[in-house]
Amino acid sequence: MSQNPDGNVTQFLQAWKGGDPQALEQLMPLVYNELHRIAQYHWGGQRRDHTLQPTVLIHEAFLKLKSHGGAFENRTHFFALASRAMRQVLVNHAKAKLTSKRGGGDVQVPLMQADIAVYQEAESVLALHEALNGLQEIDPRKCVVVELRYFGGLSIEETAEALGISDATVNREWRSARAWLARELELHKGPTA
Repeated sequence: MSQNPDGNVTQFLQAWKGGDPQALEQLMPLVYNELHRIAQYHWGGQRRDHTLQPTVLIHEAFLKLKSHGGAFENRTHFFALASRAMRQVLVNHAKAKLTSKRGGGDVQVPLMQADIAVYQEAESVLALHEALNGLQEIDPRKCVVVELRYFGGLSIEETAEALGISDATVNREWRSARAWLARELELHKGPTA
C-alpha cells in the first residue's frame, strides 16, 4: 500500500465512477478492514447466535454499494454509504425475522425463550431504523452525525472533518440526536405495566 491510502481510496472511487471496472477490484483491499470495523460496530448490538455474521454483512452491503454505480464523492462518502447499506441489510433481516415470527404463512408454534429474544432483537433494530428515519426527516445532518459516529465508528474529530463542521458542532449535534433518539425509542416501547 502507498503512503497515502486515503488518497488511493478516493482515486479508485473516482476511477470506478468513471467506468473503470478494475478500480473496484483495486479498491476492495484498501477498504476491507475499514468495512469490517464498521460491520463490527453494527454487529455490536446483535446476539451472538445472530444468523447474519459480520462478513456476510460486509458482502451484502458491498453488493448494495456496487449497485450504487460508483457515484461516491470521496472516501468519507463511500464509508458513510457503506454504513447505511449495512444498517439496511440488518433492517431487512430483522423485517424478515418479524414476518416469519408473525406467521408469514407458517404454522404457529409456541415461542421458546430463544424465539422471544430473536423477536425482541428484530423489533429493536426496526425501532432504531424508524427513529433514524424520523430524525432524517427533521434534521438530516444530525442523522448523518449519528450514522458516522455510531454506525461508522468515527470520532468527533473525524466526523467534523467529514462534514466540514467544527468539533463543537458535531458534539452538540451528537448529544442532541442521542437525546432525541432515546425519547423516540422510549415512545416506541410504549407504557410499561
